[in-house]
Amino acid sequence: MKLNRRGFLGTATAATAMLAAPAVLGQARPRVVVIGGGSGGATAARYLAADSAGALDVTLIEPSRMYYTCYFSNLYMGGFWAFDALGHDYGNIAMHGVNVVHDWATAVDRDAKTVSLGGGGVVSYDRLVVAPGIDFVEGAVPGWDVSQQSKMPHAYKSGTQAQLLKAQIENMREGGTYCMVAPPNPYRCPPGPYERISMVAHVLSPRNPTAKILIVDPKENFSKQSLFEEGWERHYPGMVERIGPDFGGDKIAVNPDTMEVSIDGVVEQVDVCNVIPAQKAGKIAELAGLTNEAGWAPVTPSDMRSRMATNIVVLGDASQQGAMPKSGFSANSQAKVVSNVIRGELTGSRIFPARYSNTCWSLISTNDGVKVGASYEAGADQIESVSSFISQTGEDAELRRQTFEESIGWYNGIVDDIFG
Repeated sequence: MKLNRRGFLGTATAATAMLAAPAVLGQARPRVVVIGGGSGGATAARYLAADSAGALDVTLIEPSRMYYTCYFSNLYMGGFWAFDALGHDYGNIAMHGVNVVHDWATAVDRDAKTVSLGGGGVVSYDRLVVAPGIDFVEGAVPGWDVSQQSKMPHAYKSGTQAQLLKAQIENMREGGTYCMVAPPNPYRCPPGPYERISMVAHVLSPRNPTAKILIVDPKENFSKQSLFEEGWERHYPGMVERIGPDFGGDKIAVNPDTMEVSIDGVVEQVDVCNVIPAQKAGKIAELAGLTNEAGWAPVTPSDMRSRMATNIVVLGDASQQGAMPKSGFSANSQAKVVSNVIRGELTGSRIFPARYSNTCWSLISTNDGVKVGASYEAGADQIESVSSFISQTGEDAELRRQTFEESIGWYNGIVDDIFG
């Protein structure tokens, strides 16, 4: 059939009308609103729209037009990944039938079932998915708040903070000190701070070999500790020093104006200070009344449903769900469970038992990759690990290279799964 422009537009309009048609003639489609366009929220929106084949009216609320992943941002700082490769837009998600609204969600009225937007609009929902990621606990590191993030970057949310920290590291004076203030549990990406230490050491070793790396850590131990410490000794001997709570790592204060770090009252002069504060659920979760005294949003393990509101789910980093770490992989896995449950409840499709998984890869040096992961199921009160694995110390170089290559395949696969 030959189509002119008018015929093409008519056909496209008809196709759009078919996509938008409600499941039952004359009945409005159920409305699902997703707050947050990261690994959890974007996955949920895309799967809800695609798998329901137009039976659900799906809206994604996300202020940024380009999302930069936190995962692999350490590799960018280490020179293994391009910054632009971290960025992903929402065009393909919109093409899957999601109404993408670039605005801030500023309030949730749980009785009226509406979300208020920064631009003044209001969006109604039948089901609400809240996936806002993390915010920082005010006052967690005395002397630091977000107004000081240009002097002492956190680089623990997506965006230009990673570029700023990378520039500061590359421009350190010869023999200078990079200090990381590590976060207390729980926090986003448990191995993330220590992979960052590895990447900073990788940058400094050839260009500033007398530089020092100081970790001030409130935790007794950390994820993949033996693997990282083995790698630091092998690749960057004598460069990395860690001060744990036994020596004052939990008694920390900073002065961004003078670039000083006080550790249990002892003042250290540093050249770059990367402050990663204590964390909590993104602000909108708190405003919606979904968080507890610890600042996280408790959920039921089988469907990530908020324990505060039955028609709201909270997934990803903001949730308090049990054994799963806060990671992009976890959020993506949880979003698939959530989308299956919501679609089933609203359209009558089959709901499958919840199965979750996670793997976290870390790069220590060139072709020296390690990983940890697990499979999870819904327990009576929380998500529980049913099997796990971790790289071992002393592995041969070829296995470590394969692990690194595996991580690249995972990144390319997951961002395609999320953003299409």
